[in-house]
Amino acid sequence: MTRLILTTSDSGAGALKMAGLADLVIGFRYRFTSGRLPSTEFLTNSLAARSTVHSSEGSHWLDFVRPRQLEKMGIKNLGLIEACARFETTELWIDPEADAQLQLVQLLDHFRSHGKSASGLMLRQASFVIGDKDAGELADFMPAAVEVTNDHLELAHVAWQAFRAPTPQVWFDLLQQHPILLPRLPKAMLALLEELPMRVTGLGATEMRVLELISEGYTNPFDLFPHNPSQRKVFDYWETGWLLDELARCRAPAVSGLDEGPFTVAMHKDRSRHARYKQSQLSLTALGEAVLAQTEDFSRHNPIHRWWGGTELTNARLWRWDPANRALIAP
Repeated sequence: MTRLILTTSDSGAGALKMAGLADLVIGFRYRFTSGRLPSTEFLTNSLAARSTVHSSEGSHWLDFVRPRQLEKMGIKNLGLIEACARFETTELWIDPEADAQLQLVQLLDHFRSHGKSASGLMLRQASFVIGDKDAGELADFMPAAVEVTNDHLELAHVAWQAFRAPTPQVWFDLLQQHPILLPRLPKAMLALLEELPMRVTGLGATEMRVLELISEGYTNPFDLFPHNPSQRKVFDYWETGWLLDELARCRAPAVSGLDEGPFTVAMHKDRSRHARYKQSQLSLTALGEAVLAQTEDFSRHNPIHRWWGGTELTNARLWRWDPANRALIAP
């Protein structure tokens, strides 16, 4: 039986390849937890057969898979649906983290739009980060496989459209319905709502956790990144660096001592700049201490402009989250 595994990170794909659990393993690289969401047209095209629209690297879902592997399986340049049809079984191995759950609902929505053209589509929802396990552990702790049904596809469609909506209200309403058919989704939905600006402080949960860690003595920037067991895992390495920039490189900083930036690829490639960044010793400003104590609102002192799913957050249109009451607060 030929088996294709689709998973939600490069590290997860590497671990699954080492475990030898499939004829081909492909990891997706799209992230949906920060920045403006890719358009529906872009995502549809990226999962279609290769054509002239795929002129830039990363615009086709197979761009980062070794061509020799694709040629061996006879799927070079195919779209996702057509590629899955070449295998007897397609398994989705999905991490529990928020971005992986968003990738899951986007992929299932894509299958739905094609009438679930892949036969033998199975879902394995991991309770652990797949890339953190070695080959032996994956074989020993293999998540149970569940056949994907139309009910899964319909829920994924509703969830993906809710996240793309111009306000978080539909997403919040869906969470109240307890969508347990995708068992890891509700926790991820809540984690994402917690990243909306808090009712009192104007900062999301990860930003607040950054302030907490600095106050506890974690003064090196890299102490604050997702590898820290105490840090939240909604955002990845790059996204956390951008959040720290926003706290330290703004009109009224909450964090001082960040000696280099912005947190870009160019900074990482410049050894001296990267070294200065790593040597930074962070501390909270008076505003940072007040925000952490929940006696000040960061958004009263700084311009806000970022995206949460399809919601554009600005000072004038700042959807907020009340963690104590698990309540969404409209602008």
